[in-house]
Amino acid sequence: MIRVLAIAASIVFVAGCGTDQDTRKYRVPSSSMEPTLHCARPGLGCEASQMDFVAAHPYGSRKPTRGDLVVFRTPALAKLKCGAGGVYIKRLIGLPGERWAEKAGFIFIDGRRLAEPYVRPARRDMQTLAGGPIPADSYLLLGDNRASSCDSRIWGLVPRANLIGWVFEIKRGSNRIHIR
Repeated sequence: MIRVLAIAASIVFVAGCGTDQDTRKYRVPSSSMEPTLHCARPGLGCEASQMDFVAAHPYGSRKPTRGDLVVFRTPALAKLKCGAGGVYIKRLIGLPGERWAEKAGFIFIDGRRLAEPYVRPARRDMQTLAGGPIPADSYLLLGDNRASSCDSRIWGLVPRANLIGWVFEIKRGSNRIHIR
C-alpha cells in the first residue's frame, strides 16, 4: 500500500494555486510531453534542469477543444499497460464523433492528416494503428513526445468524466507562460 501511495504521489503533485479555488497546480513527471512541457534531468528523455508546473482550470461548462493540454485521471488500463496510472497531462487530439487513425506516425482525423506542429520529427514514432470511432463523451489524448508516450493509443480513449481540467499556464523556472 505504501508503494502504491508513493507511486501515485510521484506521478503528480497537486496543490492550490493562485486565488482561484478551482485552479490547481500539477507537476510534469515524465518526458511524454517534451518539449512542450519539461520534466527534469536526469529523468529519461527530460530536456530541462527543472521540471515545469502547470496550472489548470476545471472544464465546467467549457467544452474540451482539440489542442488543449489536459489534466486527467487515466483509465484503469494505463496502470496495467504502462506500469502507472493516476493523473496525467496530455494533448487532446480527437473529439467525440470523429474517427482517428495513425499512419507511419501521423495522426489522421476523419481521413485527413492532422497538422501537429508541436510534435517534432525526432519525437514522432512510426506506428500505424487502425484507430476507430471516438464515442460520445470520450477523447483521444496523446503525448507530444509520441515515441516515448504511453497514451490513448495504448490504453484507450478517455471518458469526459475523467477530464480534470485544461492547462492555461505553464510555470517554467521563474517564467510563466500563458496559454489561450
